[in-house]
Amino acid sequence: MVGIIFICINFAKNIFLMNKILKLVCFLSLFGFYTVDAQQVVKKDTLNGTELTVTMDSKVDDLLKDLEPKCDRLNDIGNKPVTKVEVNTKTKTKAEICRDNPRIMGFRIQVAVVKSNEESNEVKNYFRSKFPNIKAITDASLRPNYKVLVGSYFTKQAAAGDLARIRQYFKDARAVEYYIFCVEGKE
Repeated sequence: MVGIIFICINFAKNIFLMNKILKLVCFLSLFGFYTVDAQQVVKKDTLNGTELTVTMDSKVDDLLKDLEPKCDRLNDIGNKPVTKVEVNTKTKTKAEICRDNPRIMGFRIQVAVVKSNEESNEVKNYFRSKFPNIKAITDASLRPNYKVLVGSYFTKQAAAGDLARIRQYFKDARAVEYYIFCVEGKE
């Protein structure tokens, strides 16, 4: 009796093992028949023309080639033309830059550095008497020293003309980098 049970158990183990092997062979054979026909395709970007290299199946590439001409014509919803994305390449005008950034880094002419606010007011008044068309301000950020700064210029070269005239009265005047209001800046 024990012999029959032993034979039945071995037979069941063999069937179970055979079943597992059969499943594994079937699963692996599926991958053996499936072939991928992949290739590298070079496409051009639609916005700025940059070349892109994409690896894809040749069938997908063929489908894309069929669909691309249809995308430019009409939209399927209501047969309206498709709006294209435009990239703005024009340079901004001074007004557009100033609207976006009211305070920018520019240049001012530093005419003097004094020890008190009263002295800075005296220097500003003297400067205004000589140059009434140029704005003068006091910078008190380096107390106890006060800087008297005049004008607003986008570049050092733009400040050079006024700097030469101002140096006739203020020998130590020099152009310094400073925040300016964009609308007041001279080019």
